[in-house]
Amino acid sequence: MSSEEGAERAGPGRPVPEDHVAARVKLEREVRGWSTVKLAEEMAAVGHPINQSAIWRIESGKPRRRVNLDEALGFCKVFDLTMQDLTGPPDELATPRIRQLAQEYVQMTREYHQLRAAIDRNQMHLGEIQRELDAYGDKGPERRGQVDELLRLEERALMRSMHPSRAHLRMQGQPPASE
Repeated sequence: MSSEEGAERAGPGRPVPEDHVAARVKLEREVRGWSTVKLAEEMAAVGHPINQSAIWRIESGKPRRRVNLDEALGFCKVFDLTMQDLTGPPDELATPRIRQLAQEYVQMTREYHQLRAAIDRNQMHLGEIQRELDAYGDKGPERRGQVDELLRLEERALMRSMHPSRAHLRMQGQPPASE
């Protein structure tokens, strides 16, 4: 095949989905704030190596470089897209800012659920501790007094360690001096 035939195959006469792939690759890369080098590294990490200059030629070359099936599969893995999403019109998925916000929303929701699970585990552990302290305190008024006094002392020590005047010590990782 001559270079003219190759240019024609990659140029204006090529299928519309290939133009969509080029636009989608650029959109997905930019939304993530990745360079073409970073995208090339991500592609290699998922087993679909491609040179960063090839990525640039896919996105912006005149004529654009064609995407082979192996590369398309790699882009789907890296960007977590279906082949239909990769080859579909990229403008169907809003602006890069809206995509970024959607990505942040999903990430923050995931973090919220992780924190919620940690809080639930903490509450269960607190309940276990409370039951054990109550069982100890139920053995007599003297023991109940010991538990109450220890809790007061621990809470006071915690409040002192959290006082704003000691923030600089916490920031430096130093324990506060005894009072």
